[in-house]
Amino acid sequence: MARGILRIFLGAAPGAGVTFALLQEARQLQSIGRDVAVGIALDHGRLETQELMTGLELIPPLLGPHAFDAKEMDVDAVLDRHPQIAIVDEYAHTNAPGSRNEKRWQDVEELLDAGIDVLSTIGIWHLASLGDVVSDITQVPQTESVPDDVVRRADQIELVDISPELLRQRLSDGSVYPKDRVDAALANEFRLDNLIALREVALIWLADRVDEGLSKYRASHGITANLPARERVVLGLSGGPEGEGLIRRASRILSRVNGGDLLAVHVRVSDGKPEASPIALEAQRKLVTDLGGSYHTVSRDDPARTLLDFSRSVNATQIVVGVSRGRLTHMLGGGVGSKIIRGSGDIDVHMVSHHPLGSPGLPKVRSGGLGRARTIAGFALAVLLPLGTTALMSLAPELNFATHVLVHLTGVMAVAFIGGLWPAVLAAILDSLLLNYFETDPVGTLSISNPQNLFSLLVFVGAAIAVSLVVGLSAKRAQEAARARAEAATLADLARDALIEDDTIAGFLDKVRETFQVCSAGLFTKTDAGSAWNLQAHSGEEPPPAPGSEESEAVASEMADPRTALVLSGRTLTAGERRLLAAHGAHLLLLRQRHALQLKLKKTTKLAEGNSIRTSILRAVSHDLRTPLAGIKLAVTALQRQKQRPADELQEEMLDTIDSYANRLDSLIGNLLDMSRISSGSTASLTSPVTWRDAIEDALRELPRGRIRVHLAPNMPAVDADLGMLERVIANIVENALKYAADSDIVIVGSSSAAAGAINGHPCGELRIVDHGQGVPAAKVIAMFEPFQRLDDAPEGLGIGLGLAVAKGFTEAMGGTLTAEQTPGGGLTMLIRLPLSAGPSTARPETGAMRSHP
Repeated sequence: MARGILRIFLGAAPGAGVTFALLQEARQLQSIGRDVAVGIALDHGRLETQELMTGLELIPPLLGPHAFDAKEMDVDAVLDRHPQIAIVDEYAHTNAPGSRNEKRWQDVEELLDAGIDVLSTIGIWHLASLGDVVSDITQVPQTESVPDDVVRRADQIELVDISPELLRQRLSDGSVYPKDRVDAALANEFRLDNLIALREVALIWLADRVDEGLSKYRASHGITANLPARERVVLGLSGGPEGEGLIRRASRILSRVNGGDLLAVHVRVSDGKPEASPIALEAQRKLVTDLGGSYHTVSRDDPARTLLDFSRSVNATQIVVGVSRGRLTHMLGGGVGSKIIRGSGDIDVHMVSHHPLGSPGLPKVRSGGLGRARTIAGFALAVLLPLGTTALMSLAPELNFATHVLVHLTGVMAVAFIGGLWPAVLAAILDSLLLNYFETDPVGTLSISNPQNLFSLLVFVGAAIAVSLVVGLSAKRAQEAARARAEAATLADLARDALIEDDTIAGFLDKVRETFQVCSAGLFTKTDAGSAWNLQAHSGEEPPPAPGSEESEAVASEMADPRTALVLSGRTLTAGERRLLAAHGAHLLLLRQRHALQLKLKKTTKLAEGNSIRTSILRAVSHDLRTPLAGIKLAVTALQRQKQRPADELQEEMLDTIDSYANRLDSLIGNLLDMSRISSGSTASLTSPVTWRDAIEDALRELPRGRIRVHLAPNMPAVDADLGMLERVIANIVENALKYAADSDIVIVGSSSAAAGAINGHPCGELRIVDHGQGVPAAKVIAMFEPFQRLDDAPEGLGIGLGLAVAKGFTEAMGGTLTAEQTPGGGLTMLIRLPLSAGPSTARPETGAMRSHP
């Protein structure tokens, strides 16, 4: 009996509609005459799903032994019915205790072995390899899982996806969860960033599954030709300075298409050539990963063949290689690039030209003039070339002595250009001895009878040594030029950083330590000429010694300010490096001056803001505070003018008026005072472990409870906050929501874990205050937090526009953030994030697993 076919609908997120898609496919198959039966399918209370199940044959499920609503698939009934296609929802489901199989996917295996085709569903969060990833994203532990290889064995996998925005809208409309769970779900697992991350995880996993299937098909059918199913750009890197330009060019090529992969390959060859710079390769690897690509290293002797083989193995569609603009490269056939073009077949090849020496950068200066290899080659030629020249000239005995001298001098010049001074001196001495022995009378001896010949030999030796000195001097000048170019490039980087970057002192010292390759770098200052040096900042595990110490490895720069010193330790610097260190010291002085100016600018800006706030406060006092004062005075005057004791009803009405206006006046004055403290920078928070529940209860004590609902998980961790400030923050936000969302309930939702991310690298807790009112346009969200701002310039009766400004100021004073976002379906959601507390909480005892104020 042939095994059945398994088709799985893979959901990218909860509520994406996998069961809906499953039942739609079942109805479609039934409509074309296929025998379809539903082994198990759950509607989750959704009317649309229930309607799709109408008309389908349902095999009655088994009732679970431990719960009246726990329904399990009756495997025996499905096997007895033996339909062509069985519908089995929730592939990852764990069966009730006592069932024949532990997992539902094991039940499906039995149906497949019986020759029944199965349609099933699974969520990306149920895959065993992704369970921890999804839990980290949603902060919801995953209790159901299926081994990846089991899912990969499915004959067909179809992704059921929906845009995160549309899914949140469906959730807000009540199409996923009941209305009372919507706001809590939007604040937790259905956050926009969570849904986007889940969607990306699902697409990546499915793309790998498609690549795996394509590779198996190519291997089983012996296909070596390129199948351009997906754009893949392979980039060949030699480790030279041109690599960065090639990487960016390849990234731009890939950006022209929707989706694709960038694979950078460095082929390490063992042909005796100098190895590529590890520093350059590491920088290029980091750039590739930053651009979303992958970096690979392959060891082979033929770069062109290796690059082609790698490209075909990954089914690449394009290859990017660099080619030198030098004429010699083109004369020799173009090198690696031409070989790749000849063997690329149907893979497109992009040849990006560059200068023969690569793009400008910091060159590595040789420690010697010509290098060890050239010196050794020079000594070898100094011995072989004179002997070879003498043997060659012996074939033409009719040539005179001057001709012999010129030919030997040419050989000495060749040795000098290759090996430098000392190989050339050796060649000159050996040539002079050979000329004396074989060419001057008496021949066969080292004696010289003709003074003219002696003079010629002396001139020969002098010319050879002079040429050697010129070659050595040119090598030295080239070395100095390379060093000067390196220093100029470093200084150019310093100037660029000063213009476009906002370096800190610590960051600058890190750059200095890396530039000079020392163990540590430190900044020392002193108050006057006679005081001791004080360490201000340093880079490295241990700070360097103070200037003037006896440690030989410590080097201090000469700076224009005698009270400041930049000190390095770890190695002795050359004279050129000391000059470069002095330039770094001058830059450091400018950096400190810039920081001082920025600090003064901030203080000046703060004073200007404070003056503006005080001016606005005076304006508010002269206008907005008059209304409650006038109301109080009017009520008091009405009571005083009564000739006789006023009626109880009138007296109670006037007192209520006075009390209402007094409370309003107290709130206005409190916000004014708080804003004054915030603007003057005198707001100091006394943070301690605080639970959201305690702060909310205090904040809502004076507010009407009828429109406020609170949903807090029982295990919400404490945050570091000032309880009084946090109470004011929550109260101001809720009061603002009650004013501007008059026909909407206000929902306060707290996450059950640190799902909110981090503040300055520290995990934080989050509280969301949600309303479904008119909302705030995106262009006005930032201005909403400014002092004395009211929505649509609301008239009297809605405060003076300080509530959110005070809330934001207090939140930031406690080290948190206050932001706003649109509520799906309309309205505004305020997000309070505060750092999680590491200390014990002093919370009042919890009275229930979930607190909800009616």
